[in-house]
Amino acid sequence: MKQLSLVLIGGGDRGSCYLKYLENNPNKFRVAGIAEPVKEKREYLRLKYDIPSDMCFESYEEIFSLPKFADIAMICTQDKMHFAPAMMAIEKKYDLLLEKPIAPTPEECMQIVNAAISNGVKVLVCHVLRYTPFYKFIKNFIDSGKLGDIINITHTEGVGITNMSHSYVRGNWRKTADSAPMILAKCCHDTDLIEWLLGKECLSVQSFGELTYFVEENAPEGATKRCLDGCPHKDSCLYYAPDFYKVNTAEIYHFRAIVANKFEPDDAEVDEALKTSPYGRCVYHCDNDVVDHQTVNMKFSGGVNAALIMSPFNKTGRITTFMGTKGELRTDMEAQSVWFYDFKTREGTQLYTADAQYDQTIAGGHGGGDMGIMEDLYDYIATGKASNSISDVSFSAMSHMIAFAAEKSRLEDCVVNIEKFTDEVVK
Repeated sequence: MKQLSLVLIGGGDRGSCYLKYLENNPNKFRVAGIAEPVKEKREYLRLKYDIPSDMCFESYEEIFSLPKFADIAMICTQDKMHFAPAMMAIEKKYDLLLEKPIAPTPEECMQIVNAAISNGVKVLVCHVLRYTPFYKFIKNFIDSGKLGDIINITHTEGVGITNMSHSYVRGNWRKTADSAPMILAKCCHDTDLIEWLLGKECLSVQSFGELTYFVEENAPEGATKRCLDGCPHKDSCLYYAPDFYKVNTAEIYHFRAIVANKFEPDDAEVDEALKTSPYGRCVYHCDNDVVDHQTVNMKFSGGVNAALIMSPFNKTGRITTFMGTKGELRTDMEAQSVWFYDFKTREGTQLYTADAQYDQTIAGGHGGGDMGIMEDLYDYIATGKASNSISDVSFSAMSHMIAFAAEKSRLEDCVVNIEKFTDEVVK
């Protein structure tokens, strides 16, 4: 078996998650180098994956100043930092595992696509939900024809109050200018899923969304700017940070590492970080500007319509209903439920049995998606075998265009033609 070499750009949350695949599959991948600015994280990963010390760098510029020394570059930096290292890696002829979104602007997305084509490299975008057993099952069922022709799709992306407050109110994705529009940063997963599962082209988009709840005017009277500044509402607030980051769930423990900016922090280190970091701020007194709910209506070829609702006011999870000419399919990723109602027999059947090993949260590897994409990446690069989940970066870019068009529609209160929008970007 051929062992592929990896160079990791960004050793934080997402990069370290993908590397977990190596723990059970050391014969498939090895880490040849890393670029990570935080010394503690860089050293942690160096020791864990036996990375040569002279191949550990603070910046991706140092990595890509060297002759190519690995098969695959994994770009796992923050959203705003995808474009430059991705372009450098492509110019060096690295195949890429590129964290979503491809880039925070449509122009940069298309530049990466064109560069990949020109240089003959493979770019696999981390739409990890495609690689879960759950969505692979759904894709196979739809492709079997038992549902008939799909006419309508309703899809809810339940962000959940935990992820919303941590990532999009207090955290790195709270401001469009520093990251990307919410509909891209969070929901390019969903636009990709819908387009992939449906197998049709999106023609036009209409969207509505606002920042309604996590705003200053909703702060309780007397609420302090930071939770540790003696807030009088600490015993009743759902988001009081010192308590919020000590809830005994896998998702919270996953977020604690981000708060303390180190792997496996203890309570004291989290408390210290909350005194000064953005994560210690009152959720009603942050500088967030991304929407906290949005709806996207999509028209696809063949007269198919889809509606995407993004909202955090729920536990979490993705719920989708596919309405076909032969039946109705209701799916719930959080509950791991796939229910089919057959129009001919007038009977409903539960089709899917969840694999207990897969935690459906971000902390659990996206229901097997984080490990699934690494499995398929190996086959794709080592043998040229492309699974049904693999997509060309050009396809991934088109699902991004749906999100960009949705943001344009939301801001300008208009219906956006996808082909015209994309042509304007390419020009």
